Amino acid sequence: MGVKVDVTKYPGNVINNKLVPTAATRHSVNPSTGKALYEVPVATQQDVDTAVKHARDAFRAWSQTTFSERANLLLAFADAIEANREDMEKLLVQEQGKPLSLAKTEFDMTLIWLRAFATMEIKDEVLDENDERIVYQTFPPLGVCCGIVPWNWPVLLGMGKLGPALITGNTLIIKPSPFTPYCDLKLGEIGMSVFPPGVFQVLSGGDDLGPMLTEHPDIDKISFTGSIFTGKKVMESCAKTLKRVTLELGGNDPAIICEDVDIEKIVPKLATLVFLNSGQICMLVKRYYVHEKIYDQFRDAMVEFTKSIKTGDGFEPDVTVGPIQNSMQYEKVKDMYSEISKCSWKTAFEGGVKEATNGFFITPAIIDNPPEDSRIVTEEPFGPIVPLLKWSNEDDAIERANNSKTGLGASVWCKDLKRGERIARQLSAGSVWVNSHFDVAPNVPFGGHKWSGIGSEWGTTGLKSYCNSRSLWVWKNVM
Repeated sequence: MGVKVDVTKYPGNVINNKLVPTAATRHSVNPSTGKALYEVPVATQQDVDTAVKHARDAFRAWSQTTFSERANLLLAFADAIEANREDMEKLLVQEQGKPLSLAKTEFDMTLIWLRAFATMEIKDEVLDENDERIVYQTFPPLGVCCGIVPWNWPVLLGMGKLGPALITGNTLIIKPSPFTPYCDLKLGEIGMSVFPPGVFQVLSGGDDLGPMLTEHPDIDKISFTGSIFTGKKVMESCAKTLKRVTLELGGNDPAIICEDVDIEKIVPKLATLVFLNSGQICMLVKRYYVHEKIYDQFRDAMVEFTKSIKTGDGFEPDVTVGPIQNSMQYEKVKDMYSEISKCSWKTAFEGGVKEATNGFFITPAIIDNPPEDSRIVTEEPFGPIVPLLKWSNEDDAIERANNSKTGLGASVWCKDLKRGERIARQLSAGSVWVNSHFDVAPNVPFGGHKWSGIGSEWGTTGLKSYCNSRSLWVWKNVM
């Protein structure tokens, strides 16, 4: 598919393969400059009802297509995105603020994910068979699904919902974040040339759009990625109509650093995995627990590497830390930084707010062994600030790492792999890594423990969350 979209043009909502304008419009801002981006639609209840009706109508035929038909269209969609990726990457930098190199990575991953989902068929399973009967477990699609997408990874996390929903035979409505609606609207526009009408639709709007979708009686599933606070509201809303729901929520990921590590080898990756995307990734390291024998050496190496990390506009060369994505989050991160002086935290590396710019820039900070009950330890800052904490007893380190209502990711860094895996198996998190962090793949389930979410995205587990389970009993030799 060679369709090209104009990323500079006002898009309508994508409803039934048409661009549908709205009476009211709104805009987001470029977080690097504070300047307004172009207008986007504000969906109404009528728009939602219309889109849901078309999705419901399309589901009848789409759910009956073969796996290979759906897979071929998903592959064609990936090709169409690839044909537009250069312009789309620039649009992502403008609306999200991330460096262009990271925008390219997000599109690389999106294409890998979509093409992988096109190979992942959920097949019937034979549970029992004898001369008298055969019992299958089958996985029919749910129906009309809705993906509510966050502002930190709007392309990958949007398409990470689309692929599993469509390949399992569902139709999907995407609701982008009001802070980052542009790329998702353009992805919907690209999809108009690929998918049948009503199969993939995109609705942009304000804060009232989410409840219109979560409460809609003809939507069968909500897949939400976002904050714990909003996730609770989504679940409460979905309960009114007993919708299926997947929640991928916040994290406060610990990394346990053992005393036998090669500090020079691991610090570049560990430091990058704190400040990537300005710390605005739910699965980044948020707390370092460093063995006391190597604490000082590790801290000094972290500081030295952090000195080389450049903060600036996403189009500048060699930038790692772009702006905080929006003013609301900017104020939250500034408030966390204000705790440094209020609480007399010792800083190993003193970051701060770049007041002279029009954008939402904050430079990285490293807090040196604060009290365990400090906000920087107990809360997810979602910004470029991280605490280093000492440990000496392994059981104590595990207990402190698990002492959180969240459980999204965690990692252990250790030369002794048996020890590393033993510690990893005691950490309560949906993804745990030994000698790495933030590895994800389309064929590996991704979700959280405790308040970090319910259910999983991706992998066979994630795809099955877009399906009902049906036990099918077939008796032989009865007639």
